[in-house]
Amino acid sequence: MLRKLLSVVLVAVLAIALPLSIQAQKYDLVIYTARNERLNKIVIEGFREETGLNIEVITGNSGEVLQRVKAEVDSGNVTVDVHWAADETMLTANKDLFEVYVSPENDAMMPQFRNDGTNPFNAAFAEPNVMIVNTKMLEELGVTVEGYVDLLKPELKGKIITADPANSSSAFQCLIGMLYGMGNGDPLSKEAWDFMDQYLVNLDGKIANGSSQVFNGVAAGEYAIGLSYEDPCVELQAAGEFPVKVVYAKEGTIFPGQSVQIIKGAPNLENAQKFVDYVLSEKVQRAVAAELNLRPLREGIPTNEKMIPNEEIKLFDSYSAKYIAENKSDIVATYIQHVEINME
Repeated sequence: MLRKLLSVVLVAVLAIALPLSIQAQKYDLVIYTARNERLNKIVIEGFREETGLNIEVITGNSGEVLQRVKAEVDSGNVTVDVHWAADETMLTANKDLFEVYVSPENDAMMPQFRNDGTNPFNAAFAEPNVMIVNTKMLEELGVTVEGYVDLLKPELKGKIITADPANSSSAFQCLIGMLYGMGNGDPLSKEAWDFMDQYLVNLDGKIANGSSQVFNGVAAGEYAIGLSYEDPCVELQAAGEFPVKVVYAKEGTIFPGQSVQIIKGAPNLENAQKFVDYVLSEKVQRAVAAELNLRPLREGIPTNEKMIPNEEIKLFDSYSAKYIAENKSDIVATYIQHVEINME
């Protein structure tokens, strides 16, 4: 009996100790992704079919997958190869977690989104920050929403929802958009944070656990306005099943470049590089632009007919991804401080 018990315990110990090494041997490529299911299906499944590789896909929100990458690298036993989440502004503080890689496709990308040869971040698609509004609720409330300034209307108190900028890349971009727009182009100005204080009062603690809760909540009529990202909001608007509309703030919009990164120490480095090349390829950029509401960053590829053209979106002349990346920790800390003050 004792021998049998020891045998069971030994099997259990091995089951705990070995999964990481087994995983490293089992898969040809391991991807951590915070991208939506439709994008993952087009790109990752397409890559799987084209290469025949055995690919493991692990999903989560931007904050979750980044923490997983940190844990992998800190452990010294890296079993994951690709981090497909967020953008340079969200990740620069953790750039040492990733390998510098310049794809052969780099020269075909829009100039402002090309890798300069020192960057681990390869921008693939852009998703502007947007507001999604429930037109029925706004009509009942008797208000219109065209920009960030409208978020301060007293009728909207408790009827606005956003995700947490500290953990969600889309929510962080929405925060930056508001700070630039209401700070006259200076996201660290007193005017920007004075607006934020008033906005947080109107937000009334309505902070979602994830991005999907934002746009789905607006579509369901739980909220009048959601601060979100373009793709799912445009899809809801185009479907015509819900009284929703996508609003690009009149003050201006952030146009961040979603990026794909190779994790430092990736066990399947060559396959990871091939995946980055595939994401930036003309084939994939065209396929994604045709089927999804993402803005391809490869030159000469148009968006689909459901989306307004790039030139119709007002951008901030003073916006700098590098500047935001360098100041991200201070911006998030200041935001949290203002949240705490307005909760008292």
